[in-house]
Order: sequence, then C-alpha cells, then structure tokens
Amino acid sequence: MKKLFFLVIGISGFFSLTTIYAQEERDIEVEQSAEVFLEEYSDAFQENFFEGLKQMGIRNYDRAITYFLECKRLQPQNTVVAFELAKFHLYDKQFEVAQEYALEAVQGEPENYWYAETLINIVEARKSVLEDIKDELPFNNSELKSNIAEIYFLKGDYVTAQSILKKLKATKGNERLNQRINDSLEIQKEKITSIGVSSKKVSSEELNSVEEYKSTINELLKTNLDADKLLFTSEEAMERFPSQPFFYYANGTALNRSQKHNDAIEILETSLDYLIDDIVLENKIYKELAFAFTAINNTTKANMYLSKIKPGF
Repeated sequence: MKKLFFLVIGISGFFSLTTIYAQEERDIEVEQSAEVFLEEYSDAFQENFFEGLKQMGIRNYDRAITYFLECKRLQPQNTVVAFELAKFHLYDKQFEVAQEYALEAVQGEPENYWYAETLINIVEARKSVLEDIKDELPFNNSELKSNIAEIYFLKGDYVTAQSILKKLKATKGNERLNQRINDSLEIQKEKITSIGVSSKKVSSEELNSVEEYKSTINELLKTNLDADKLLFTSEEAMERFPSQPFFYYANGTALNRSQKHNDAIEILETSLDYLIDDIVLENKIYKELAFAFTAINNTTKANMYLSKIKPGF
C-alpha cells in the first residue's frame, strides 16, 4: 500500500514539476515505477487508476472520480484510492463526501502525513474545525498528532499547532517543531507591536537600502550565473534586515544553485516564518523548497510544497 501511495505522489508531481525535469525523463521514470510497483494489482485496477490520474492532470475531476470509484469497487479497503477520491471531491467542492473519504484514509493509515493534510484542508474548506471530527480520528496515534501539529504550523495557525503539540511526548522532532512555533509566535508578536509604535518604523534611509538590495539581488536571480555573489549579497542583506523574507528566499535560492540543498531548506523554511500576505513570493519559496527536496530525493516533502503553490500568481 505504501509503495502505491508514493507512486501516486510521484505521478501527481509528474503533472507539476515541468520546470524542474525534462518531459522525457519523467515519462521514463513514471513508466519504470509503474512496472515495479503495480505488479500486484489487477489489469483492471491499473487501467482505471492511471486513467483517473490522467484526468486529474487535466483537471477533469468528474471523470477522475468515476475511474477511482471503479478502483474502489475493485479494492474497497485501498487507502490510496480513498485518499485520491478525497482530493478529487475537494477540488470539485463536494466537501462533505471529500471529508468521508479523507477520514477513511486517515483511519486506515494514521501515520500518513498527506492523508492528514488533505483532511485538514477539507475541514478548513468546510469552515469547520478539527474538534468537530476529533472523535472520528485515531487521535491516540502520536504520529498523527505530530503531523497535524506540523500542518497547522505550516498554515500559520501557531496556537492550534502548539495546543496539539503540548499533549505529546518530547521527542527530538516535536521539540524542534515546538521551537519553531515559539519563534514564529515571537516574530508575530513583534510585528503586531511594531505596527502601532512609530519608533519601529523603517527610516527612509533604511528603506532605500532595502530597495537597493532587492534591486541588486533581483538582477542576480535573473542571470542565474554568479551563485557566490548572490549568496554573499543575500547574506549581507539578511544580516542588515533580518525580518525581510525576500532576502531569505534569495539566500535559499543561492544555496540551491550551489548544491547545498539541506542548508537551502532550512533558510527557505525560515523565510516562510517572516512572510505576510505576499502570494507571489510565497509561490517562489514553495518552488525552491520543492526543488531542494527533490534534489535530496524527498519526494513527499517536494510534492507537499508543490501542492501549496497557488495558481494565477
């Protein structure tokens, strides 16, 4: 089941990573994955499964749902199918049905991050809250709780994330997430305070300096040649103006260009902590994070960030 799930993620990414991989390479990769991972499934299941993904790729969700309902008839307990049906019904704005399938997927595999994220997205789309479905979740599963806490953190709902995390054992991962939540809450508090305090306003000289850095960095980003200069300039800008998310984005991009992908991930995730209402920059950060995670062969995280990219910006 897990093999099939990661194949789904890979194929879903197949429709999104056009700027990262050549079409020919992706076709070969998907074909090889299908041969290896779908051997255990019947021809009828495979045919409907891939046709469903194809329809998803062209946003024909009604047709996709039809094919995956046939997959569910063939394998009623398959959590990957329930997960895909949840997504398609979410895209089609059939929220109640989407939630039923998402709950089925999470109940079948509570540790699966993607299942939990889709469920939370559906809950939010319904203008509902987690408490409304808590009794239907295997909430005694600590990994499920950790995943949900991280999902809310990435959505910027630090209070909910912290309230869930407080009830969990102190593991290394949970402690790191808790620190990031606390840092984000502190940054949020400082921003709110600075709005009403005139002494916190940026001077015209500093503002000019910020714009000068941005202008220089934008030119370096366009050329895609001098990664070292981009790295040096963005580091200098970050040091002088530590609350400017654009400079963190530029630094992460420079680290990606220098093949330092793990360092890039850390900086780019930090940039999200400083970001407020800038969808264009947010999309750029998500793309760089997807590139970095793809480079270190973490397709789960890569697709997580690809799925966050908002179209039309």
